Amino acid sequence: MNYISFEDYKRKWIFTHQSMPVAPEDYTEIKPMAEARGAQLWRDFISNESPTPDHFGKGDWPVMQSVWENDVNWQNPWEEEADLPEAFIAHFPWEDNAVVYFCYEKNNIIETRWGMFKKYWKNFLFYDDKPLLLGRKNKQVAMFDQNGTAKLGTRP
Repeated sequence: MNYISFEDYKRKWIFTHQSMPVAPEDYTEIKPMAEARGAQLWRDFISNESPTPDHFGKGDWPVMQSVWENDVNWQNPWEEEADLPEAFIAHFPWEDNAVVYFCYEKNNIIETRWGMFKKYWKNFLFYDDKPLLLGRKNKQVAMFDQNGTAKLGTRP
């Protein structure tokens, strides 16, 4: 089984919070991965050794300075109830139906589509402790930080 049900997702509340609820018909587009599937994706795309962003080491691409091209402020638009900042739209020239992964840690990854992420980006960022956004077939990547910035880059 690749996914757990939306109803069983331990952080479901970030998508159902009364201040920013996701439309119920979009729940099916937010697919929390089962632990084993998330762990495999994490190993394939992010790290063989580190279970969380806080544990990235020398062999992990997220700590390589050459990956990151620039920093973008996401906190101000998030607080101002604005759309996803234009810098993200420019950096990720993806079709709305492109599969993306929002990776909080090895055992907490959500699969969705780029269009859904753009629509509900604020919900995803309720937890902002260095989650990674990456595409299944694309090399562009972002890592969000609690200080309100995100690094944009291209993974190897």
